[in-house]
Amino acid sequence: MSRAAPPQSRSVLAGFLSLLGELLITVGLVLGLFVAYSLWWTNVLADQQASARADEVRRQWQTAPGTKAPEAPGALDTQGGIGFLHVPAMDNGEVLVKPGTSPEVLNDGVAGYYTAPVKAALPWEEKGNFTLAAHRDGHGAKFHDIDKVKNGDAIVFETRDTWYVYKVFAELRQTSKYDVDVINPVPKESGRTAPGRYITLTTCTPVYTSKYRYVVWGELVRTEKVDAGRTLPAELR
Repeated sequence: MSRAAPPQSRSVLAGFLSLLGELLITVGLVLGLFVAYSLWWTNVLADQQASARADEVRRQWQTAPGTKAPEAPGALDTQGGIGFLHVPAMDNGEVLVKPGTSPEVLNDGVAGYYTAPVKAALPWEEKGNFTLAAHRDGHGAKFHDIDKVKNGDAIVFETRDTWYVYKVFAELRQTSKYDVDVINPVPKESGRTAPGRYITLTTCTPVYTSKYRYVVWGELVRTEKVDAGRTLPAELR
């Protein structure tokens, strides 16, 4: 016949289990708050920062009476931002584009163009690949819905004086984060073998990880001059 545990032993065990339960609840709450911070609050802060910078860029674009506009598009290439990316399929509004793809740049809720390891060509250059990166989760998550972009979709880049309209022709849903060939001037993994005027969007995948890279390629189909009323091209109406 088994003997029951002494009351004191049962009391100690119950106290330990109660303390363990409280600790697990606390850990769960802390982890929940961390996730909320990473995936929501950083988006709020990044969107605020990006909006302020975008407003500043657009103010700079407004030529004061009697002020001559820049002679060449390259004059628009500033650390503050060179223009705005529009991808209707991602429904992410206008995305300010700045030089660089470091966390310090992308965490501000913008897209950055590559300056290394393969330097991006800018849209107004005659040939090359305008290669961009942005976060998929947190810090604005500007490329969160990149998987919704399909062949034939439009990608539009807006500068002070020109709309650059690209058409998506290929995607690579998963590749190594070390695969720099996808941002080469001629991105052969896209199926193209000759120089052209390309655009490449890159971000992390799967969602909520940074293990691999997701890539979308487009090719310039036309340009439009920005009119006085800044009328949107047909792809954005």
